[in-house]
Amino acid sequence: MLIILGISIKLVMNMTSLRDKDLGIDLLLEILGNVGLVMIVLEAALDLKLERRKAGLLWQSFGVASVSLTCSILAIGTLFYYIFPGSDFYTCCIYAVPLSIMSSAIIIPSVGALTGSKREFMVYDSTFSDILGIMVFYFMLGEETSGVGTTFGGIVSNLAITIFMSVIVAYGLVYIFQHLKMQVKLFLIIGVLMLMFAAGKFFHLSSLLTILAFGLVLNNTDVFFAGRLSKYFDREAVKPILHDFHNLTLESAFLVRTFFFVLFGISITLTSLYDWRVAVNGVVIVAILYGIRFLALRFIAPKHIFPELFIAPRGLITVLLFFVILKDERINIPGFDAGLLLYPIIITSVIMTIGLITYQGEKVTDVLFNRLPLVKTDSEEEDMNEIYRKRIEENVEKRDFDGF
Repeated sequence: MLIILGISIKLVMNMTSLRDKDLGIDLLLEILGNVGLVMIVLEAALDLKLERRKAGLLWQSFGVASVSLTCSILAIGTLFYYIFPGSDFYTCCIYAVPLSIMSSAIIIPSVGALTGSKREFMVYDSTFSDILGIMVFYFMLGEETSGVGTTFGGIVSNLAITIFMSVIVAYGLVYIFQHLKMQVKLFLIIGVLMLMFAAGKFFHLSSLLTILAFGLVLNNTDVFFAGRLSKYFDREAVKPILHDFHNLTLESAFLVRTFFFVLFGISITLTSLYDWRVAVNGVVIVAILYGIRFLALRFIAPKHIFPELFIAPRGLITVLLFFVILKDERINIPGFDAGLLLYPIIITSVIMTIGLITYQGEKVTDVLFNRLPLVKTDSEEEDMNEIYRKRIEENVEKRDFDGF
């Protein structure tokens, strides 16, 4: 609906001879882009709960996200290198990054009906995809345009300085966060984060790590304020503020998403929608994305193939990073069409919808199984009860009610 609204605005602009520059879209994109990146990474970090019992799930989701991201960038970059022969492979890979990142802004609200580890896996998977994708994109962009970190030593030192600063800033901000007595505190913290983000960009540091570190420390105080550090942190004072802060980031990310999809609709050239070559290439991109995701899930997280395979929509991050590319005149693929983004965004969203509808739907047996009385009289019956309980858990998790 938002994309259609943008296309409709574009039609009106064409009829009134109004240009994009007249609306100041470039300036708006620059402001919304920076705010959006901070809010998206912060929202993702606040959804990451670090617990020892979830270590396996965290590593699996991190592995799937990193492998899928890397392989998708290389595969789609190769496709772009083939269909745009005048461009170099590195630039093609930069254009491939936005399409390789899953949209946590779409996934997290959509998987609420999934149960147990499946929902948690998708939250972690999409979050890691967002964070890793954004950082890889800006690192590659810096390599291409400014030459920052062109040596291995430069890369390592840049990362080390950023991590060191991020940890100090994160602990400092969380400590200040709990002692703020003024009424206006949430936007004040966001303002400070924006300042740190701008300062990091000015000094060519990976400033998004600072945002990520702050969100992780704030949402996992049991881990980061353990032992002697616990006396410097008041969990009861921060708990209600954290809830409001999380809601604020969700609302802000929603607002940014709304504007960006409208602006994306405005940027679309309508003639590209009727170009069969753009449509075919869009379908090929989708096939590449799902093929790589299937292999990653099959070998890294075999218990999370369905419906997780189909929950891989492209959205806000894809549009946002694409606009960053358009703004940079030094990165350019002649003839690149915005339809190559539109088709994957629409197709992946439709596939996710179908996958969730097919899988979703609580059954009577889901509820009844957990209410069945288990007899405990002698050892034989207890063994049978244990087998019975195990079958219930397996069948409920798989939603495959064999023998019941």
